Amino acid sequence: MKYSYIARQPILDKDKHTLGYELLFRDGPQNTFPEIDPEHATSRLLSDHFLSTHYETLGDKLGFVNFPYQSLINKVPTLFPSDNLVVEILEDCPPTEELLAVVKEMSQLGYKIALDDFIPSKEWRAFLPYVSIIKFDIRQVPIEKARMFMLRLSGSKIEFLAEKVETYEEFEQAKKAGFDYFQGYFFSKPEMISRKSLEPSFMTVVQLLTEISKENINYSAIESLISKDVTMSYKLLAFVNSSSIVKTRIQSFKQALVYLGEDKLRKFISLVALASTQDSKPDYLYGLSIQRARYCELIGSRLNEKLESGQAFLTGMFSLLDSLLDRPLEQILDEISVDESIKLAITQNEGILGDILVLTKAYEKAEWDKVQQRCQAIGLDQNALSECYDASVKWTADLLSVKTN
Repeated sequence: MKYSYIARQPILDKDKHTLGYELLFRDGPQNTFPEIDPEHATSRLLSDHFLSTHYETLGDKLGFVNFPYQSLINKVPTLFPSDNLVVEILEDCPPTEELLAVVKEMSQLGYKIALDDFIPSKEWRAFLPYVSIIKFDIRQVPIEKARMFMLRLSGSKIEFLAEKVETYEEFEQAKKAGFDYFQGYFFSKPEMISRKSLEPSFMTVVQLLTEISKENINYSAIESLISKDVTMSYKLLAFVNSSSIVKTRIQSFKQALVYLGEDKLRKFISLVALASTQDSKPDYLYGLSIQRARYCELIGSRLNEKLESGQAFLTGMFSLLDSLLDRPLEQILDEISVDESIKLAITQNEGILGDILVLTKAYEKAEWDKVQQRCQAIGLDQNALSECYDASVKWTADLLSVKTN
């Protein structure tokens, strides 16, 4: 039986490249299941989720995992390979001699140790030689105060991570203060450095996404759009010819579209949407837009309400266009032909599509109370929500692993 949610939040470097993900669990007594011991919950979550789903989707990225005190004393982290696991010591762990001995041992075994939500105090001084990363919640420890602490440790090998970075300004301040890594949602807001126009290839992608959201796909319209874009044409044929379903080489767009069918066509267009956007944006943002689209689609498929094929998918995909193009959503949505229900869902959180999008964003941010409320409001089983998230993460990882060049 699944009794847990898990979400992942990106951790980015100064260039906004993804270093890894913090895997966020619902495992405390305040979270819906008070009868489950947090230590037991963490063990179950590690085996159910980290091993079965998220571990395989981390790729070459690091997985940051919170461990309660007893899990550390029991050396639970050593059950997992050390190469892409960062062991986070929770802020409520007491800095005992027993914990210090375990931290020392894990450090010698090659595990990266992080102090989570760190508040500077002399009790933790003995731990510092064995710590790789110190995380400051900038809502609790102001950036300037953190900067003074980091200066004192400037000769050490410790790297510093700023948590709860919510705006681009905070990201810039934290970078200047000397932080190495950043966690938060600053990248999902437009930076507004300069106005980007909708480039022809990206405009084609947007029009294609609009076409595949319709109940009856117009293959002629799709063929017409693809044939006008040389890059898209090449990628379509390369994608179809690399597919296991193709026995003879495909030569025409129409033939390719017939072979692909609706599901694979959506997959292909999503993939090209990833590849055709601006290189200067964080890679995580493209992955998130695809994952969010798929997650919205899977949630929509579990509801009793009848949704047109592709509507929930497009709602998720288009909800990040402002971040990808550095322009207000309303302005972008006015320029493209998109269904009014999708537009209202994205800009006003209206209707069932709006409910799905709000639920998806709450899940991504691990706002579990809000997640539970929204599940009840739309009549969605909470176990189904967890399954949909796992499936969307796997689906996205699969897409990115076959990224066409």
